Amino acid sequence: MSQHKPAFTGQPSDADLRLLRIYRKVVECGGFSAAEVELNISRAAISMAMNDLETRLGLRLCQRGRSGFALTDEGSEVYEATLQLQAAVEGFRTRVNGLHARLKGELNIGITDNLVTMPEMHITHALSALKARGDEVRINIRMMPPSDIELAVLDGRLHTGVVPALKTLPGLEYRSLYEEASRLYCAEGHPLFDVADVMEHQLVECDAVLPAYAQAPEIKALHESLRASASATDREGIAFLILSGRYVGYLPTHYAERWVRDGRMRALNPASRQYLTRYSAITRKGSPPNLVLESYLEELNRQIEGEGRPSQKAEGRA
Repeated sequence: MSQHKPAFTGQPSDADLRLLRIYRKVVECGGFSAAEVELNISRAAISMAMNDLETRLGLRLCQRGRSGFALTDEGSEVYEATLQLQAAVEGFRTRVNGLHARLKGELNIGITDNLVTMPEMHITHALSALKARGDEVRINIRMMPPSDIELAVLDGRLHTGVVPALKTLPGLEYRSLYEEASRLYCAEGHPLFDVADVMEHQLVECDAVLPAYAQAPEIKALHESLRASASATDREGIAFLILSGRYVGYLPTHYAERWVRDGRMRALNPASRQYLTRYSAITRKGSPPNLVLESYLEELNRQIEGEGRPSQKAEGRA
């Protein structure tokens, strides 16, 4: 009674694929000796690989010896199957690589208000590069308060966000973007607008608009040294009240620039009345794989590291 060797079981492993690549080259070269040069491994290593493959498959694949190299019937079948398998693997690789070139899907991003005039255009350039990589990508921007952005990234409603770096939450990852300078301003019509040398006691006696959103302690102290007579939930609201000519208030320099340039607003005591706010891009730790998000972050990192297009300060984009 003939004994049957065990059939091939399980899924092909990386080691199996390597053995099959060697086997294919041996067949196409017509023997071990000719395959040495092509494979750049010794004849002994090839022989060992063929023995391992035959053991793994439970089949005799070829005759080798003094009479020369020849495939068995089973060896011919395995060679044909190897060609099909390797073609399928290459097709898979090509298709997946094609997905990188043809991105599809959505990017939901939350941004703190009024960063569009930042001279460092990291976000703008990264979104432009993302769209160039995948014309079918849909970008959805939500202008939200920082705390809402953090919550939305944590619960998955947003893929990423841009927030001031006031604190770090354990469930989020942070990428430093840039610093934003802010100064204290008043507008034309305000009693201090035409005063050359403004004294500190004059400032603290003015009506001031304070932000109704979170600030770092040192920045909050600067605001609290003023007489709070109004509040605003965002920088646009602060600008409205400053432009009324009745209030002083802090604004980012890039945001106030248009009114300063037109002579409608001026900075007060900029040497002492200024501060920096650091901004970060945030993502959720352990979020599911997302090729669109990963591609956007790649482009954003290029901008942060200075490998992308240079900033264009004449254009107002963040």
